[in-house]
Parts: sequence; structure tokens; C-alpha cells
Amino acid sequence: MARRRRGIPIHGWLNIDKPAGLSSSAVVGAVKRITNAQKVGHAGTLDPFATGVLPIALGEATKTVHYMMSDDKEYRFTVRWGEARNTDDIEGEVTETSSHRPMEKEILNSIPAFLGTIEQIPPAFSALKIDGKRAYKLAREGVALDMQARDVQIHDMSLVECRDSDHAVLDVCCGKGTYIRALARDLAGTLGTFGHLVDLRRTRVGSFCEKNAISLDKLEKLWQCPAEFEGLLPVTTPLDDIPAVALTEAQALRVRHGNDVAAPNQADGIVCAMDGIIPIGIAKVEDERLYPVRVFNI
Repeated sequence: MARRRRGIPIHGWLNIDKPAGLSSSAVVGAVKRITNAQKVGHAGTLDPFATGVLPIALGEATKTVHYMMSDDKEYRFTVRWGEARNTDDIEGEVTETSSHRPMEKEILNSIPAFLGTIEQIPPAFSALKIDGKRAYKLAREGVALDMQARDVQIHDMSLVECRDSDHAVLDVCCGKGTYIRALARDLAGTLGTFGHLVDLRRTRVGSFCEKNAISLDKLEKLWQCPAEFEGLLPVTTPLDDIPAVALTEAQALRVRHGNDVAAPNQADGIVCAMDGIIPIGIAKVEDERLYPVRVFNI
């Protein structure tokens, strides 16, 4: 007999403003405690010292996390010049120093080289797996890691201000897989110095924006009346760019049971199958047949 899942079935997305000092997993735990939802997950890890937009999926929305992870992201970050750290951020140990401090004009002139598709070597202290183990665990054990460069997309980057000779604040819009710590490190390198992150705030993930994010404290207060809570977004929020395909009642029943149905005149690709206004699940169309990929139990 299958074990009954604890909690209540809640399906949708929350736009949480993650505070500094908590891991993304800790935020998931806090949301689970506040809402008593059966299933909770997050889309796009933020380091503990970072703040900002952390999309949280509840219930069947966890089946759409993959699509949220692929969305573009925006950050505001502060670089501290003159110090390299083993983690590329404020939480690490200083490994090298430099007395050189870049001028504002130098920073502005260096930005164009980082736009478009660039090669980036991920930080050794990252969650990437090497031979089945997390890189950060191996790095903590003193293992010398050969992190492989990979292509990432930088859509836009701009200098917000030079706070003082030691610090610069920048905004960036980037694609999936980009490490802002590595971006700060490499930017410093092109400027003839060292650098690491001292502040990082994510301001957007896809359609999830900073202005609409709510704190955990606010969520806890508002969730006291869950029937009146207006911050729970639809399961299909990350699927806005995916075509919706309307099914008949008979087709919807077949798809809910994992069977394929006819999809005449429908182009090949990923779609969201709909039963009226109710999403049935994510499906794939091939040769005018619709095949369920992830079915929503709503």
C-alpha cells in the first residue's frame, strides 16, 4: 500500500524574495512549513549570501520547474576589486591580492567583451558534479579540480555605479548556467586585477520579477487566510511561451491516462494540453499526434 503524502495538495507558484543567510533548500523548507503543502521545490539555486527572486513550485507545479530553469535571469551584483577568493565570493578565503583598482572608463570599456556567447569556467565551489561528486565537496577536501569551460549567454551588462575605488555595482541579464561569481572574477581579470562578489541580488527569473516578490515573513502573515491569498500563481506560469492545445473531453481523458491522441494541423513541438481552462499537462506533438510528457494531477 502506497504511503500517504503528508500535508495538503496545493498547486501553483510562489515568487519568494529570498533573504541573505538562508540556502535555497532552507527557503523550500520554510515555505513547506508555512503552507503545509505536500510537495515543494525551487527553480534556480541562489547562494546563501545572495538575495532576491526565488521561484517556488508547489504540488503539480514542480513538473514545470525545468521550463523555469531555462528562462533568462537578471542580477545586480557588487564586485570587490583587489582580492581573489577561493569561492569567488565574500564567503571564501583570500588567495591573491592586487593593488590595482580599475577606473570607471576602464570598466565601461571592458563590458562589450562579455556580451553574447562567452566561455566561462565555473567556480570550483559549485554544485556541478565531477565523477559523481559535487565540486564544492571536493574543493573543501582540498582536491585540485580541473573545471571545464562552457558556453553561456550574456544578453546585457551595464555599470550602475562605482561605489568607491574598491567596489563597482553592475546589472546583468543572462541565460541559464551562468555563474555571476565567475563573471565578476573574469571581469576583474580583464582589468588587470582580482575580484570577487560581495553582494548578489537576483531581480528577475523569466516572468518572476523583484517588484512582485514577497518575503517569507509576509507569506506567513498572508497565508493565515489561504482562501484569500492572491500570491499563488498558476501551475502553467513557466509555460507562457509554449503553445496551448485544446482537447475534446474524450481526448483529455485519454491524455490523463497517458495515452496519445490525434492533433491534426498542429506543428511539431512541446505544447500545453488543455481541457477548457484546466491544464492537463505538458505534451509533445509529432506527426500530428500528441504524446503526454508530464500529466498534471489537478
